Amino acid sequence: MAPTRTRLRPDGGLLLRMAATVLGLAALYAAAGLVLVASGAEAWLVVGGAAVVAFVQLLLSSRLALAAAGARIVSPQQAPELHAIVDRLCFQSDMPKPRVAVADNPLPNAFALGRSRKGAVVCVTTGIMHLLPPSELEGVVAHELSHVRNRDVLVMTIVSFFISVALLLMSLLQISFRLFLAFAAVGAVFWAVGTMLMLALSRHREFVADRDAALVTGRPAALAAALQRVRDGVAGIPNDDLRAVATLNAFFIIPTSVKRGALGFFSTHPPLEARIERLVALEAQIQGR
Repeated sequence: MAPTRTRLRPDGGLLLRMAATVLGLAALYAAAGLVLVASGAEAWLVVGGAAVVAFVQLLLSSRLALAAAGARIVSPQQAPELHAIVDRLCFQSDMPKPRVAVADNPLPNAFALGRSRKGAVVCVTTGIMHLLPPSELEGVVAHELSHVRNRDVLVMTIVSFFISVALLLMSLLQISFRLFLAFAAVGAVFWAVGTMLMLALSRHREFVADRDAALVTGRPAALAAALQRVRDGVAGIPNDDLRAVATLNAFFIIPTSVKRGALGFFSTHPPLEARIERLVALEAQIQGR
């Protein structure tokens, strides 16, 4: 039977969080610039430095993240089954097909990156491809495509840029002690506020992506089973391997920190139990129709 298109309504809560995150960080950035200039920093240096970091972050973030994960773009000939899943889900979701990448890594996980729907990349690891049956892998890919379709990947990239700026500011050692204190203070505020905004957005977007993926595939239970398998698989990966890809934690479908019990207020993802509970409820709703 040919796949049918699924109409997905935009999530108001996600849109509100995305807008609040971008506007909040923009206001914080403007205020920080004024503080640095008032403390003796050259205005052109502040603006120019931020522009360079923004240019590098937005244009090269996907390439850098793929390189960090050891991933490569694959063609339909190199990964026919994976491309077939992406093709089918993109048709059902009525969205352009992103690039497809595979990371040669035993860590079972997946993530999406990119500044636009057309320029996005959906990446899965060889570990998750070996771990999940096709129906569950489809749910995982649909989850990542939801991040691309909802454009929350772009917002997460912007947030990560602000956090990168914060870390850069805190690491700069200036000759002027007064200017150093200003840089350190601004950097600390950037990091704290940016991190809190990112965490609030990140946790909500995972719920939305789970729901959208379940509606597109029509199999919430398969995605729930996949999430449980991936968490169990992550728990079996050595700590050194998890630390190597920790910078991608906010983008993974299951955070690598799950093994060390770092879930909670500072987690980039909601508790897995809550995600599965929602998927089970959605499965019952679909079956009851």
